[in-house]
Amino acid sequence: MIMGLKMVEVAAVTTTVNLHAIQPFPSVSVQSAHLQCIKFPLKRTSKVRALLISESPPPPRSSPTVTFRRTVGRQSLVKGEIGNNSGDKGTNRKRVFFLDVNPLCYDGSTPSLDAFGHWISLFFSQVSLTDPVIAVFDGEGGGEHRRRLLPSYKEHRRRFLADRLSVTSQKHAKDHAERAQVVINVLSKCNVPIVKVEGQEADDVVATLAEQVRPRGYRVVIASPDKDFKQLICEDVQIVCPITELKRWSFYTLKHYLAQYNCDPCSDLSYRSIVGDEVDGVPGIQSVAPGFGRKTALKLLKRHGSLENLLNAAAVRTVGKQYVQDALVEHSDYLRRNYQVLALRRDVKVHLQDEWLVQRDRCHDSAALADLFNLLGQRKRCLTRK
Repeated sequence: MIMGLKMVEVAAVTTTVNLHAIQPFPSVSVQSAHLQCIKFPLKRTSKVRALLISESPPPPRSSPTVTFRRTVGRQSLVKGEIGNNSGDKGTNRKRVFFLDVNPLCYDGSTPSLDAFGHWISLFFSQVSLTDPVIAVFDGEGGGEHRRRLLPSYKEHRRRFLADRLSVTSQKHAKDHAERAQVVINVLSKCNVPIVKVEGQEADDVVATLAEQVRPRGYRVVIASPDKDFKQLICEDVQIVCPITELKRWSFYTLKHYLAQYNCDPCSDLSYRSIVGDEVDGVPGIQSVAPGFGRKTALKLLKRHGSLENLLNAAAVRTVGKQYVQDALVEHSDYLRRNYQVLALRRDVKVHLQDEWLVQRDRCHDSAALADLFNLLGQRKRCLTRK
């Protein structure tokens, strides 16, 4: 039985947040105010059906690919474990999933709704089930503060987009907008709240919301192929990543990180600040000190714990071979800048809503995914006839 209208409202945020709403259901209406809210009917027995959604098409983001680097000790989802095994003890704890949407919409560097359909159908049916899922998109202008620190940050991605737009700008923009709307519609019909903050990358929004949800007793699971999230891994934060070669999702937990690096994940950001991130256009210390490799970086961080401790120690005493010592002393500012660029922010002006943590109603999953695959089939048939 349909009850009266219930207001879902976002907690106060600054004017830098631009959250709009689409209307996936005929009864949705939007009110103009400092913050935009959505009114929609709720069944007494159902959960939140739609929440803050942005119409702006998400730009390609960090490593637009659905691949994830192979890791030591990676745990694949296998029969009997799918959906309820998070890779370590305490699987009875409540979980909330943060879905990093943009990378799932690419096959390599090519935008692909087929890739999105494959990964999202497996995610809902085998991984998240009825656990709450919060989908996060990159905001317009996200990453500008990092580019001010380091102009090469994701520069190759901007050049790639510029080249595509210069050839078929209008068609590309139209196709991009249509794909984004299809993705948003599917997630909305599957009762997934969508968050997009203007001027912020999805990584920072996820890191901020993860900090807010952990005190409530939830285990955070970040669904993404992006290795940037490794800096958040701990007992309460895990990653589940799409493995292209296996065509399935796979959990990556604290024990997998320790098996891969034999190092505390608290040092992950320091490690990547030293070795760099080629995908994101962040050069490592080896570009100015060729002999300074990954093994040396790990060895030093095991001894000193963090980049800042290492640099402070190098400033007053010898911490390694002469070329290592010289590199740390001469390029300390370089390394500290890398740290600033790669660190995920946890102070984005977005606030976790109670409605986002309800058990997800799966009743529309089959219909929403069937509509998506029918649409993809129709498009393929049209292309074949052409």
